[in-house]
Amino acid sequence: MRRLLQVIKNFSLWDLLVGLGLTGRYFFKRKVTVQYPEEKTPMSPRFRGIHALRRYANGEERCIACKLCEAVCPALAITIEAEPREDGSRRTTLYDIDLFKCVYCGLCEEACPVDAVVLTRNHDYHFEKRGENILTKEKLLAIGDKYEAQIAADRAEDAEYR
Repeated sequence: MRRLLQVIKNFSLWDLLVGLGLTGRYFFKRKVTVQYPEEKTPMSPRFRGIHALRRYANGEERCIACKLCEAVCPALAITIEAEPREDGSRRTTLYDIDLFKCVYCGLCEEACPVDAVVLTRNHDYHFEKRGENILTKEKLLAIGDKYEAQIAADRAEDAEYR
């Protein structure tokens, strides 16, 4: 009996009819699509988007070249080279992040003792040419300068939760 029922279902395309019925039910319901460029969905202050390097208020870069972010990165997406400066402090000469390798886990941000590398809430970025996926130190500092107000506000809000 089961076998006969299975043969009837197969020849009558029962699964197709069930799928079309489900499609028909949702066809006339109100749509919940967001018209992306004009409308934006709410975003968490802890969202992890593109990376940025921050500066101190006097304009000096925060990164002290401790290389903790490079060591903790599970995807090996961060490359750092450093040299001592005339005043004896260490600063980076090379700070590259390969965004194709990056998994946006936030471990680099957590490992940084001076809050130099952060993940911003900016997710509206794209690449048009080969090599644009590598964020150099200059690009990272420019991103940090551009979004510093938002980053500082997110840090203040995050401190309230702790």
